[in-house]
Amino acid sequence: MPPPARSWRRDLARDWMRAVYPTAYVPLSPTEIELLLLDLVDVVADAARAEPFTADPVEPVGERLVRERFTGRETLRRTVDVLGRALLLAPELRDVPRLAERVVAILGGVGAGFANAMRMDAFDQQEEVKWALLAAKRRVERVLRVSEARFRELFTTSGFGIAITDLQGVCVEANEALGEMLGTPHERLTGRRLTELFHPADAEALSAGYRAAAAGRLDRFREQRRLVRADGEPVWVHLAVSLLRDADGGPAYHVTMAEDVTELHLLQKSLDFQLLHDSLTGLSNRQHFVTRLEAMHGSARDGITLYHLDLDAFSVVNNGLGHVVGDRVLRVVARRLEGVFAGEDAVVARIGGDEFAVVVSHAPTTPGVPEVVERINAALAVPMECGAALSASIGVVDRPSADWGVDELLRAANATLHRAKANGKRQWLPYDRHEDLRSRARLARAARMPGALADRELEVEFRPVVDLVSGKPFGHLARLRWDELEHADCVDLAEANGLSLALGQWALGEAAEAAAGWSAGPLHVELSPMQSRDEDLVGTVKRTLDGTGLPGADLRLLLDTRSMLAEGGDNAQVLRDNGIAVGLAGFNGGQAELSLLDELSVDAVVFAPSVVRRLAERRGSPPHRAIAGLVRTIRESGVAVHVPDVPTREIAGWWRDLGADGAYGPFTGPAVPGYEL
Repeated sequence: MPPPARSWRRDLARDWMRAVYPTAYVPLSPTEIELLLLDLVDVVADAARAEPFTADPVEPVGERLVRERFTGRETLRRTVDVLGRALLLAPELRDVPRLAERVVAILGGVGAGFANAMRMDAFDQQEEVKWALLAAKRRVERVLRVSEARFRELFTTSGFGIAITDLQGVCVEANEALGEMLGTPHERLTGRRLTELFHPADAEALSAGYRAAAAGRLDRFREQRRLVRADGEPVWVHLAVSLLRDADGGPAYHVTMAEDVTELHLLQKSLDFQLLHDSLTGLSNRQHFVTRLEAMHGSARDGITLYHLDLDAFSVVNNGLGHVVGDRVLRVVARRLEGVFAGEDAVVARIGGDEFAVVVSHAPTTPGVPEVVERINAALAVPMECGAALSASIGVVDRPSADWGVDELLRAANATLHRAKANGKRQWLPYDRHEDLRSRARLARAARMPGALADRELEVEFRPVVDLVSGKPFGHLARLRWDELEHADCVDLAEANGLSLALGQWALGEAAEAAAGWSAGPLHVELSPMQSRDEDLVGTVKRTLDGTGLPGADLRLLLDTRSMLAEGGDNAQVLRDNGIAVGLAGFNGGQAELSLLDELSVDAVVFAPSVVRRLAERRGSPPHRAIAGLVRTIRESGVAVHVPDVPTREIAGWWRDLGADGAYGPFTGPAVPGYEL
C-alpha cells in the first residue's frame, strides 16, 4: 500500500484534475492530467514543509499550468480553492508551524506564477503586434493593404486593451477591448491624455515610466496598476508599455497593452481575508490575532493589555435555542465587542467556539481594566432579539513584560481565564505570577500522571482504621501516594486530567490483591467522584473480587456523597445487595446529605476532611458543640460515624467522647505499603 502522505497527494491531484479539467481544452487524457498535477502537488507539499520556508519553489507551478494551456477563466480560481482547502487539512502538514500563513504565501506564489506566465504570453502577443506594426510601417509602400489588414486584425480582435499614444501622452487610437474595459466607447478615447485614465494614486508613477521611455532610457516597462472606469470604479490591470520608433530610429509612439486582472486581484484579497478572519463573525481568527498581538506587543510604547473572554453558559443558548440562533448570538457578541473597543487601537478576535480575545495598545485615554471589564459585560447583558443575554468570564494580562513571547502571553491569559471561571460566572482576574507558577506546577504533574501510572510510579499504601472505643484497628484504608503527594492530591490531579476512573480502578485492584493475602481486617477503599458515578462500578468491583480472590464481605467501599446526591444511589444499593458494605465519604452534615441516610442503605458515613480540620482548629465554637448532636442523629439512624485525617490522639479522644465509632489519620502513624502488613 502507498504511504499515507503519498495517498493524500494522489487524492489531491485527482481532485485538482476534476476541478480544472472542464475549464480549458488541454490535449491530454484525464489520467495524463492527473499525473502532471501529481508532480505539481509534490512541489507544493514539499514547499509547505520546507525549513526555512519560502514560497519561491511554487511559482513554477502556476507557470507550468499556463505552459500546458490550463488558461481558462475558471482555472486559477478552482486551483486556489482546491489547494487552499486541501493544504489546511492535510494530515502530513498537521505539525507545520504557522500553516495558514504558509498556505497564503503558497497560493499567492501559485497565483503570481500563473499571472506572470499569462503576462509573458500576453507580452509575446504584444511583441508580435509591435513587430507587425513596425513591419507594416517599413513595407507600407509595397504591401500597404496586406499590412493594414494584418494590423487591424490584431488590433481589433485582441482580448487585451491596446492604446497607441504620441510622446505627449495623447491617445491616437484605441481598440474596442480597451473601451469595454473602461466602460467607454473606444472612439471617445482618441484625443484624450492617457494619464486621465489612470487612478490618481498611480498616475505619477506611470507618467514617469512613459517619460523615461520617451527619453530613450527604457524600451519597455511593465506594471500592475489601476485604471478608472467611466463609472468611477477602479480596474486592476497588468500594463505592458513599449516604445515604437520611426524609420530613423527615433521615438515615435507608445503602445500600451492592458490585461484586466481585477478578478484575480479580488480573489487574492478574498483568500487573504478568509484565511486570516473568522468565517462566522468576520473578526480576526487565531492566526491573524497571534500575528497582530506580536506586532503590537513589540511596538506599543505604553504597553498592551490582553483580554481572554469565555461566554458564560453559551451552551444553554446552543442547546436550548439551536445552533442557528447560537451563531447569530456569536455575531452579535462580535459586533458588541467591536463597539466596546471602537475608540481604541485594538484587535478583537474569535479564537474558539465561544472564546474571544482582545489586545489593546495603551494610549493616555485608554480606560483601566476594571472599567473595560464592566463595559464588556454591560454590552453583553443587553437582551438580544432571541431573548438571550450573556456575560463573560475574563482573564486579563495587563502590561506584560516586553520580553514575553506571544505563546507565553496567550498561555498566561488562558490560565488566568480558567482561574476566573473557577470562581463562578461573570468573574474576571488579573494575571498573578505566583498563582500561575503554582497552577503550572500542578498541571504539569497532572499531565505527567498517566505516564507515571503506566510506569508504576504510583503506589497504594494502607492506614489502619481504629475503633475509637477499644483503640484497636478493625481494617485498613487504601491510600494513593506518588512521590511526595498524598492521596487527596493524587485524586485531585486525576480528576483534573480525566484519569480518575482508570486510576481508581487500578488502585482498587492493587489494594484488593494486597488485602487478599493478609489477615489485617477488612479493606476500606474511598472512591473518587467519577468512580462513584461510574455506570460499570458494580461490574468493576465484581471483576476485581473474582480476579484477586478477596471475599466481598472483606471489602468496604466509600462512595462520594456529592455524587450520590447528584446521580442517585443505584450503585450503593446494588453493591449492598451483593454483600459489600457501603459508606458515604466527604459527608458535611447538610440537610440534603442527611436525607440520603433515609433514601440509601449505608453502613457508615465519613466526615469531609475539611470539617474535621475546621473543628480541630476551633474547638469550643457553636459548630463544634453542634457536631455532637449531628453524630448522635447519624448513629440513631443505625449508621456508623468515621472521622478521617485525625492528627493527634487527643483529637481522636475528643471524637470518641462525641460518639464517633472509628477514625484514621496521622495519629496512628504513617501509611505503609501492603507487604508490611
